[in-house]
Amino acid sequence: MRKTLAILAFLPLAGAVPATAEAAPALKWTSPCPDYGMTPSPTAGLECAKLKVSLDYADPGGRTIELTVSRKASTSPKRRGVLLMNPGGPGSPGLAMPAQLAQRQGNSGLLESYDVIGFDPRGTTYSTPVTCDLTEDQRFILTGPYADGPGDVLEKAAKSRVVARKCAESKTADLLPHMNTANTARDMDRIREALGERKISYYGVSYGSYLGAAYASMFPAKTDRIVLDSLLGPEGLGVRAHQRFADGFDDRFGDFAAWAAARDDVYHLGRTPAEVTAKFFELAGKRPGIRTDTWGALYDDANFPGLAAQWAAPSSKAQAGPLDGDNHAALQLQVLCNDSDWPESVRYYQKAVERARVTQPMFGPAAANITPCAFWPVERRERPVRIHDRGPSNILLVQNLRDPSTPLSGARELRSALGGRAKFVTVDAGGHGVFTKENACGNDVVVRYLRDGALPAADSHCPAHLSK
Repeated sequence: MRKTLAILAFLPLAGAVPATAEAAPALKWTSPCPDYGMTPSPTAGLECAKLKVSLDYADPGGRTIELTVSRKASTSPKRRGVLLMNPGGPGSPGLAMPAQLAQRQGNSGLLESYDVIGFDPRGTTYSTPVTCDLTEDQRFILTGPYADGPGDVLEKAAKSRVVARKCAESKTADLLPHMNTANTARDMDRIREALGERKISYYGVSYGSYLGAAYASMFPAKTDRIVLDSLLGPEGLGVRAHQRFADGFDDRFGDFAAWAAARDDVYHLGRTPAEVTAKFFELAGKRPGIRTDTWGALYDDANFPGLAAQWAAPSSKAQAGPLDGDNHAALQLQVLCNDSDWPESVRYYQKAVERARVTQPMFGPAAANITPCAFWPVERRERPVRIHDRGPSNILLVQNLRDPSTPLSGARELRSALGGRAKFVTVDAGGHGVFTKENACGNDVVVRYLRDGALPAADSHCPAHLSK
């Protein structure tokens, strides 16, 4: 998700496509790992390997693409297995995740329990990347802008048609139909085979929660300990999840309003949360981009000072980072549009915007606006993965109460879909992501399950607590 993108017969079941043409080869580890052009390298201390996988798992003897996989190996004789990690997106690279876990949870015992495995998912950066040849402005087309009426939806529809056409005509257009969640889950199982493991443990956040739920539904017998953080609904990132960004904005905005009101002597945005909210609507009438900028800043409390300063005095546009380019946006579009059946009628989005203007005026008309998925140039190759409750009871779900991107409304639906397979722990906190953040209880419940197998006996709740 936001930083913070020939008609065949449907296949009968997402997991029924042949997983392999032959046993996956052993991985050959080398170092240093690719560094994404960043200094210092975010992958320092890791080793990496290449793995070939099927582009189309319905044709296992056909064309292959390449994945890049990273590892921080355990040196403990008590090593349990492997912990595969995914940072979400889709479109976000994952090679650095083992190093990030070592930095943030190095004393937790997780590095002794597991070989920690990261990977750039298919289509991403160092794993046969895709492109749509998008300009900088086109890269942020999925969410927003805020639509004041039907004309604004028509204007974005015209831009969305151009983006969809560019994806269809790009130099990697032949890869486009195969970029979806089901194939990424199959790639994960090929990684498992190449590692020589009977089962894998997994941690995935944001879109990574849906990817993990898909893997657990497609390969339930291959799962060990599964942690899903900041939960999408069981339908993934389709039109409903997109519209739920407005739920997340409404759930989370009060945290910022209270924070800013407590610092009115510094930022002068209002002495009460109500006054800060009124200031938001005042600014939004003058500076349309403030809505999307505010939503993005709500992902983390650490962004609040910068957001308050931006409200108080307009600042120059933030510079894109090295991972915010065309590849990230192109893959995000391709996975989202390939995974779900998006409405194709412009009128559908115009009606959705009008409803949102009444029910969720802060951000609803931005979340309900049309996207390039309405004009997507290929039909889905298979049905979306159906998330179900058949399999071992080995899934831990963790969710902040006030998440701006994956709100509680969708998280509850995923919890219902997984049934007896899962335990659900909510955290009295705002922002996107539970694990490695400030809530000690939220961190502890994840560590204790992955390290010790201590899955809560029942759904539970972590109170607000801001010290580790």
